[in-house]
Amino acid sequence: MTRRKPIEWTKLDNAAKIFPPTTNEKDAKVFRFVCELKEEVNKEILQKALDKALLLFPMYQSVLRRGVFWYYFESTDIKPEVVEEYKLPCSMLYRQNRKNLLFEVSYFNKRINLEMYHAVTDGTGALGFLKTIIYYYITMQHDQDFSNKLPKLDYDASFSQKMDDSFLKHYSGDKTLDKIKLSKAYRITGRRSIDNRLKIIEGVMSVKEVLEKAHQYDTSLTVYLTALFIKSISMDMPTRYRKYPVTLSVPVNLRTYFPSVTARNFFAAVNISYHFGQNSDRLEDIIKGVKDSFARELTEEKLRGHMNRLSALEHNAFMRVIPLVLKDYILRFATFLSDRGITATLSNVGKVTIAKELAPYIYMFDCFVSARRPQICMCSFDDQLVVSFVSPFVGTDIQKNFFRMLTEEGVSISVASNNKDL
Repeated sequence: MTRRKPIEWTKLDNAAKIFPPTTNEKDAKVFRFVCELKEEVNKEILQKALDKALLLFPMYQSVLRRGVFWYYFESTDIKPEVVEEYKLPCSMLYRQNRKNLLFEVSYFNKRINLEMYHAVTDGTGALGFLKTIIYYYITMQHDQDFSNKLPKLDYDASFSQKMDDSFLKHYSGDKTLDKIKLSKAYRITGRRSIDNRLKIIEGVMSVKEVLEKAHQYDTSLTVYLTALFIKSISMDMPTRYRKYPVTLSVPVNLRTYFPSVTARNFFAAVNISYHFGQNSDRLEDIIKGVKDSFARELTEEKLRGHMNRLSALEHNAFMRVIPLVLKDYILRFATFLSDRGITATLSNVGKVTIAKELAPYIYMFDCFVSARRPQICMCSFDDQLVVSFVSPFVGTDIQKNFFRMLTEEGVSISVASNNKDL
């Protein structure tokens, strides 16, 4: 008689606690990373690659459970199965009281997709997992090319490092946190599709071309594209709503500022605002405003304050003893209040790096996320910059404004979409 493997439990990190109570059909809290290869995907090899990668990320082989006071992850024997893409991107992965894995690997033609529930990890953690899958896939699919020497796997953190709750590790215990000022921002509205289908528009362009344009304005690629996004929103903004600022929520990878290689969530969201009722709509002025806003928000002091607020929730004696059903209502209401101050979201994953021996087999990387408001996700690989718009609304005027402005600026763009009316 074989002994059953003991069940292991893990608490959600502090950023993850907000996701289960606010997950629904309109916002599944799921994001997708895509690796497009230069050849058709071999399902059997991809399955073997996933199995090997999961041995290095065992914390992802878990289901989400409800406790009396908190949600928690429970280890499971459920094995992930690679499937050909069969459902809408970023569909629901977590459903209450259902025991299933919180990620899925699928493929379509040359594309390998990793979808992940945000409570499990953030973009950096998921990208590390996907890159590990891609590493094993390419080295097995083209084993003859690597018969002499395997390339180095570039994410070699230990199990304890991957499991690290970096919010708690860097929590200073500061009890005198600044109060958060809740201000109302311009809200984008529109007609949703009947089945909550996301409008995804993918623009592929040259990193070098966009950087050259950004440098002409004496700024970075992120600031430049953020300013273009804000301006594209303003172009369809009714005059009566110019009394409200356009505010973008921008997730920030805290590993850049604080030592961590965790495979769990470790990010904070900062707000970047520009007020058209008080400032001009010239792109140069928007860029300056955005640049100043990033400079104010991206400081160690400000980001540590974001971390402390998240961690303080877990250390609050009152919140500890409140039953989970009441915590859910509190967190939903807090999310509602926070959403009133956000117009849209912009997420820059940055440059995706991979072993140089694997690069010739890869065409590009892409990413996007389920969204309850218009959102831009962008990442680059080699000289391919992919800017993906995701929106819950049927209308695509903001997206058209954004790509049209980039084209007028002299950037060549290849656009693909699941919206036949674009």
